[in-house]
Amino acid sequence: MTNLPSQFTDGILDASVNLGVARITLAQLGPDGKPAASGTLLVPVMQLPAFANGLLTLVKQIDTKMKETQAQQAPAAAEPPAMPSAFTFGGR
Repeated sequence: MTNLPSQFTDGILDASVNLGVARITLAQLGPDGKPAASGTLLVPVMQLPAFANGLLTLVKQIDTKMKETQAQQAPAAAEPPAMPSAFTFGGR
């Protein structure tokens, strides 16, 4: 584990670009179920495509892992299998 700050997010609330920097306002759902700003992610616009592709690759890897887990579980299960509680990508 690192000592770097962590940011939990449920989604994106807003995004803008100014002076070559994408400012993405992250949101968390509050107790009332409504999104509230929880932080801002700053990404240089020139790096945004690579960043987005990295996230897309991660989503594909998670989807593959979920399908593998589902295939290993009993096919007669009444409920859909849960996502594994932990796994790592990227050689960590």
